[in-house]
Amino acid sequence: MTPAAGPLVAVRDLTVRFPTRHEVVEAVRGVSFAIDRGQVVAIVGESGSGKSVTARSLVGLAGDGARVGAAELTFDGVDLREVRGRAWRALRGRRVGFVLQDALGSLDPLRRVGAEVAEPLRAHRVVPGRQVDAEVVRLLGEAGIPAPESRARQYPHQLSGGLRQRALIASALAARPDLLIADEPTTALDATVQRQVLALLRERVIDGTAVLLISHDLGVVAEIADHVYVMKDGRFVEDGPAAVVLESPSHPYTKTLVGAVAGHARRARPASPAEPGGTGTTREVLRAEGLVKRYTLPGRGEFTAVEDVSVTVGAGETLGVVGESGSGKTTLGRLLMGLLRPDAGRVLLDGRPWDGLRGTERRAARRRVQMIYQHPLSSFDPRYTARQILEEPLRADRTPREERDRRVALLLEHVGLAPDVLDRRARELSGGQRQRLAIARALAPGPQVIVCDEPVSALDASIQAQVLDVLTDVQERLGVAYVFISHDLGVIRRLSHRVVVMKDGRVVESGDMEKVFDHPEHPYTKTLIDAVPRFSSRSGGVPRGADVTSA
Repeated sequence: MTPAAGPLVAVRDLTVRFPTRHEVVEAVRGVSFAIDRGQVVAIVGESGSGKSVTARSLVGLAGDGARVGAAELTFDGVDLREVRGRAWRALRGRRVGFVLQDALGSLDPLRRVGAEVAEPLRAHRVVPGRQVDAEVVRLLGEAGIPAPESRARQYPHQLSGGLRQRALIASALAARPDLLIADEPTTALDATVQRQVLALLRERVIDGTAVLLISHDLGVVAEIADHVYVMKDGRFVEDGPAAVVLESPSHPYTKTLVGAVAGHARRARPASPAEPGGTGTTREVLRAEGLVKRYTLPGRGEFTAVEDVSVTVGAGETLGVVGESGSGKTTLGRLLMGLLRPDAGRVLLDGRPWDGLRGTERRAARRRVQMIYQHPLSSFDPRYTARQILEEPLRADRTPREERDRRVALLLEHVGLAPDVLDRRARELSGGQRQRLAIARALAPGPQVIVCDEPVSALDASIQAQVLDVLTDVQERLGVAYVFISHDLGVIRRLSHRVVVMKDGRVVESGDMEKVFDHPEHPYTKTLIDAVPRFSSRSGGVPRGADVTSA
């Protein structure tokens, strides 16, 4: 097919409306943009701004009941307003690839990863049938998946979040599409793999692939995008070359987004008994000694997820845990919570080992260690209102009704939620509200320690900053300790007092946060820090040439 003259994608006056019982919600309000071959166009904005709906409208997936209208909506000369049924199937996958943020929801749980990547290769006859298996392995390796031959034989639930995301990227790129729509494609990836994926995208762009990037990570946008559109309430409020918009934003909303990357001044650190020369005024609440956790995986033999790991956490301090996807950091968090039994070593809570606690003592200890997950919506009962979610642990403790009401009101105050959320279900809340609710739920039993597993990675920069502020305020008010697991080094630096760096199940470096970040000793730590996308702004509070790890 001969490429049509003009831009690959042309959108003029796009509107997307969703009728509800009481009103028509206008999610996208008259936006216009174009994407040329070999160009990366980014749309940035807060959750709910309309950026994902805009992207989905290009492939006929705006959503159930969506009413899509446009003065112009074309892809390579094809009028997308006229495309129906089988014609969409010919475009999706072969001409337009799509990477969604939620890899677990996008990958078929009953199909092996290799089969997922092979599907577009077979459906669109990209390579001869006898070459499909080899091409699958090549694509998985290109997307940064280690041991791609064995990973291809696994199911999505057997992979970490980062590995699933890389498999999804491999599948989207398999048919060598002309346009790749990437909706938060690197959110679940650590810095080194993120850099590898961005390098892969750049190679495809050099070869002529166009990319529409939806992202809240301004570091990623600054590194790869040619043109940026800033979206708020369904409209574009500013656009221009990426360097101009991010370095010298003109609209107040853009300035807010850029300023959120800078964060806020770091608070005073409590003394930590784990630091050399520490005063010992901070009481140790959690200790792990020589933890080992092994698994047996189909076709791979025995796999050691955690090997001889020892850490301590003091009251009122934050221990940051960083490392690549599959490094063992989430397994460590589950061991610290007593959700997994170690094959060797032990975890002590207030000096008592988890495995030494039984019955009532163990249930009481469980209330003292809580967890905040990356995706709170999947951890809440969908039938429950926010009030029921917060009251559940209080009812378990047989807290009287009047005291429950007082505690619930106090929890809302701690996390900055208005009382009107109490009668709403989690799916009716924004991403930021859901994460605040998750924090409040973790605080409800009155814990000493909260394990936070990637709690802000799915949030855009401004909401992420608000949630981090909530976590900081809660810690200063209540003295709760955090074990903060994240691949985002900027977040770790901002929130943590001490840091442990994990690789292949082992701790390769640990110590005071400033020391580890400013003077890393291990080559792997240096690689992680060097891999963070650079982002600079003259107006947003980040010095020109600085990187997000110093924000």
